[in-house]
Amino acid sequence: MDYSWTVKYLTEFIGTALLLILGNGAVANVELKGTKAFGQSWLIIAWGYGLGVMLPAVALGNITAQINPAFTLGLAASNLFPWEQVPFYILAQLLGAMFGQLIVVMVYRPYYLKTENSNAILGTFSTIDNVDDGTITTHTGALINGFLNEFVGSFVLFFGAMGLTNLYRGSESIKWMTEYAAKQGADTTSADVTGQIAASVSGAASSSAISHVVLGFLVLVLVASLGGPTGPGLNPARDLGPRILHSLLPKSILGEHKGESKWWYSWVPVTAPILAALAAVALFKIIYL
Repeated sequence: MDYSWTVKYLTEFIGTALLLILGNGAVANVELKGTKAFGQSWLIIAWGYGLGVMLPAVALGNITAQINPAFTLGLAASNLFPWEQVPFYILAQLLGAMFGQLIVVMVYRPYYLKTENSNAILGTFSTIDNVDDGTITTHTGALINGFLNEFVGSFVLFFGAMGLTNLYRGSESIKWMTEYAAKQGADTTSADVTGQIAASVSGAASSSAISHVVLGFLVLVLVASLGGPTGPGLNPARDLGPRILHSLLPKSILGEHKGESKWWYSWVPVTAPILAALAAVALFKIIYL
């Protein structure tokens, strides 16, 4: 079935909202005082974000599941996604992240009111490098360490995502059949045609689904391995949208210990993933596509 761009925008909104509900929901469960998992293992957060990526990728990937403005920009810059759709995708992703965060706040509001640690409250919304100790003297170190961490983690994520979604078993057969169908006059931009081609290649459909599952595990291991310094963000919408909400929501909702939104750091989890995506997608295209 060939879906309209409007449906794709809505799907990006839903997919990003699911990412935030499961990801920052796991963070809230660990960080907020009085929850069942308060103070428990970091792996809860890793699983939350891993499955938060896996669910929309598997369930909605046949329509669209970029759910990350950095990835959208990286694809467009390498001519793998139409530039005219980029603003609509990014807007849908940003709004989806904000909606998902509002769901987390609604569910966990009693525990926000109990929490006395302002960094824990902010951490359920957005990221901050752990070098920061609340004093201005640590800002430079936090910015440098945060940028390096976000860039490396994001590069691994996007390069891996390109491989998982492009080099699965059967992809070469699909490419040959698509070129052949185009020579026969078929509309190879139609989802119906591409779907039939994919279904006709043994193992391709299942391999595509498996690749989306592995993508979720890639995010899980990135949070577990590189998440210590910053969180991590890896996604501009996942950080910026919730940070906007954190700055807007009053203490009557987030509790008397709500602190600053740390806007001085906010450019790091936005620019580092974007630059990493531009580099990772371009490098992958040069080597493999």
